[in-house]
Parts: sequence; structure tokens; C-alpha cells
Amino acid sequence: MTHESFAPVTAPDEAAAAAARERHLTLTKPPGSLGRLEELGVWLAACQGEVPPRALEDVRVVVFAGDHGVVASGVSAYPAEVSGQMFANIVAGGAAVNAIARAQGASVVAADISLDREVDEAEAPYRVRRGCGAIDREDAMTEAEVARALAVGRRLADEAVDSGAQLLIAGDMGIGNTTPAAAIIGAMVGAEPVAVVGRGTGVDDEGWKRKTAAIRDAMFRARGLRGEPMELLRRIASPDLAAMAAFLAQAAVRRTPALLDGVVVTAAALAAEELAPGARAWWAAGHRSAEPAHALALAQLGLEPLLDYGMRLGEGSGAVAALPMLQSATAVLRDMATFDDAGVSGRAD
Repeated sequence: MTHESFAPVTAPDEAAAAAARERHLTLTKPPGSLGRLEELGVWLAACQGEVPPRALEDVRVVVFAGDHGVVASGVSAYPAEVSGQMFANIVAGGAAVNAIARAQGASVVAADISLDREVDEAEAPYRVRRGCGAIDREDAMTEAEVARALAVGRRLADEAVDSGAQLLIAGDMGIGNTTPAAAIIGAMVGAEPVAVVGRGTGVDDEGWKRKTAAIRDAMFRARGLRGEPMELLRRIASPDLAAMAAFLAQAAVRRTPALLDGVVVTAAALAAEELAPGARAWWAAGHRSAEPAHALALAQLGLEPLLDYGMRLGEGSGAVAALPMLQSATAVLRDMATFDDAGVSGRAD
């Protein structure tokens, strides 16, 4: 199965990064004293190609929703119907991601990629299929459905960028989705199943055992497929995860930074980096999930998370919670006085 063709990814602007580093040396603080805020500001300046970077006034969160056949194997503490109910909650503005996004001035949209519910096309314009295969014993989707999922993710990124988005955040919603995420991460980083399985929504010990068995069986079905992102997605991912991968890849193609959320989104990011090499330069990691597979995926991508609060909800909530750090990093480069402006003496050499 051939790779979906994404346009080449160009790196963020190194000249802008160098100018931002130089500007930091002129601001009224000891060099490096703001730590990672300085690094974030340099990264945003490079992504925008401007020094100082523009304030982040248009941040878009897109929540990718889908159901997972593997739930039938008892891998989640919640029944499958919760996916559709929580999707409606996000649409109504009542979920955690909505509350946190409102506090940060970000907007949230939810896309039904593969929820297991009756709905007409007008209500779900991004729908790929209803649900997906139980990945411990069957393929998640067909080749045609993988292609459609990638096209949908690309379209969602293009629509956001074309309408002025400055920063993109992908979120996830779907009972059971940490199981395909863990399987994808395990397959892509070469980890054992027991190293990637987590508690997800809070399964008990027996549920953890069932989840481990499902991930083991899914990874066995994907053996020998490292370096084959399309086929990995088709066999052991899901339409929503595949669409997320394309969304993140296309954001990088369109030179638009993205802030990654937890284990599900970062599993998609691993696939996105394979589909569009170099995309990782356009991403920052919002937080470190409590799911063990997440640390493995972040290490593979070479990303250090901004927050480590033990969060594991998904929806994009961890990434949105980290958004103030990016806004602060931008404000430092934009609004801090220089030594000359403030009449403050510089370092005594």
C-alpha cells in the first residue's frame, strides 16, 4: 500500500529563529532566565517567519470523534454509546475542552469521523464510515477508507488555515481509542505490548489484562509493518486516528504550527511524521499524558512536553491547558522592554 502523497514539508524559518534569539539577548532579563518560554518564543517566531511573532489570536481545536470495534473485547471502563453522547456534549460546549478553550480564547469544533450512530451526510460532512473494525482480530478499515480518512484530515487542516488559524490543536473523542493508539505506538517504536498499555478511562485489573491482550493481538497483526504508515493505519488504527494524522501532516505542509495533546493525538503524530517527513518541526507537545505509551511516542518524535499534570482525558484538553505558555512566550518577545528602552544596565562583562 503506497503512502498518501503530501507536499514536501519545509522547515520553520531559521533566520527568524536566529533573530528571535538575538532579540532575547536585548530584553531586560539575564540570558536564558525565562527558560523554555524563550525556546517557545523562538519556535513560534520561526514558524511565523516574524520577529517578534504575532499574538496568537486565532487558535483552532478540532476534535476527531470515532468509535472502535475493539471495545467489544472489554478494553474500556465505559460503554461505546458514551462516544456519541460526549460528542454531543462537545458540540453543545459542555465538555472540559470547551471550558478550557473558552478561558484561553480558542475555538472548538467537533468532527464526526467514524462514530457508530445513524446520521445523514449533512449532519456529518466529515464522516468516513460508521465505527471501525475490531483491530485485535480484523482490519480497522479498507484501503479506500484510509484514503478518505486522510483526505478528510487534510481538508480540515486546509479549511482552518485558509480561514486564518494561527495555531492548530487536534483532540480526540472515542471510547476505546487508547487501544489503537497504544498499538500504533508499540508497532512504530518497537515496544512490547505490556510497555504501552495504560488504564485509559480507568479500567480495573481485569480490564487491563483484556486491553493488554487486545493490543498484543493487534500488534501481532501489524508485525513487519514498521515504515508502512498507511498499512499500519488501515490494519490497527481507526478512521479518526488516520484523519488526525493527515490533519497534523497537512498543518506542517501549510507552515502552521500545531500543539499536540495526549497519547491518541501523538500516536497520530507518529504516523504523520512518516507520511510527511519533517512535520515534527512544526509541533510542540502540550503535555505528558498519564498513559505510558505517550512518553515513548514523545521520545520518538524528540519532543519535550510543556506540562506534566497527570492528565489523561483527551479531547485536546491537555494541549489547550498548555496554550498560556505559548501566549506568554509570544508576549515576552512582543512586549518586554529592551535594556536600551528601559534605561537598564546590561550585564557587566
